[in-house]
Amino acid sequence: MENEKKYGEVASRMLSYRSAIKVLDATVRDGGLVNDFFFTDEFVKDLYQANIAAGVDYMEFGYKADIDLFDSAKFGKWKFCKEDDIWSIVGDKKSDLKISVMADVGRCNYQRDVGERANSPVDMYRIATYINTIPAAIAMIEHAHKMGYETTCNIMAVSVANDRDIDVALEMLGNSPVDGIYIVDSYGSIYPESMRTLASRYMETGIKSGKEIGIHAHNNQNLAFANTIESVSCGVNLLDATYAAMGRGAGNCAMELLLGFLKNPKYNLNPVLRFIEKDILPLKKQGVVWGYDVQYLLTGLLNQHPRTAIRFTADKREDYAEFFQELYDRD
Repeated sequence: MENEKKYGEVASRMLSYRSAIKVLDATVRDGGLVNDFFFTDEFVKDLYQANIAAGVDYMEFGYKADIDLFDSAKFGKWKFCKEDDIWSIVGDKKSDLKISVMADVGRCNYQRDVGERANSPVDMYRIATYINTIPAAIAMIEHAHKMGYETTCNIMAVSVANDRDIDVALEMLGNSPVDGIYIVDSYGSIYPESMRTLASRYMETGIKSGKEIGIHAHNNQNLAFANTIESVSCGVNLLDATYAAMGRGAGNCAMELLLGFLKNPKYNLNPVLRFIEKDILPLKKQGVVWGYDVQYLLTGLLNQHPRTAIRFTADKREDYAEFFQELYDRD
């Protein structure tokens, strides 16, 4: 009887779903880091329609970067996410899909560029920050909240932050008006066991302060999907993914993996597969490069920023052992 009871509990968990889970598509934003955001309007429109058909909850269009800090001739328009450009994609916006934009601390003139939500196609601003710029992130969150937007705070490179700083940051964010707090494995260096500990820690703040917790994982060690579903088991509800795992360097948790895992019948895998076939495969054939490779594994193992691996890839190097030694010398 005891074994039958345990089997029944496991079967129930496998067949059920948590309706509070929300999936965010970051293909244009994180994927834009591999092609400088030069997506065609057709690509973005197809992605928008695919997300609607797939039941995805949020679509992130890109960054709200300060036009005074970045040369607009060197980047596509989704580096800047002007509202007219978003409107040209979403039209009258008659769907349940919400629109997200990311704003980096120090790289966004939010007081000038983030206006009232009533006049905007954007529903949510995600504020990206390192642990040492949390006060500036909270100022941005407060402004966006005042303007009427949903907000999250995405604490980048958390794998190199010390425990005390994480605790202080979580306490500060717990006392802020932010709606969600994201774990961001920027270097793809966190293993599922450690992710469980970290997610449980974030969840303590979430439960205490009424914040949702999210996960944005990178795939340097082929663990983005594993870390995402591990965090789900801890109660994390905001899940980032990208189509065909398209994203900076080794990429992210693959949307097709995530939707295939989630049991909620509102999610539909077929539109994702059709978009990958029609729009992602041509990008790869054009030479746009992302995804797991040995050089990204090595930076992930050493908990280092992948910029050196990205350069290794761009230079078409194959001397992995030499590169590994270079990374050790950096430490």
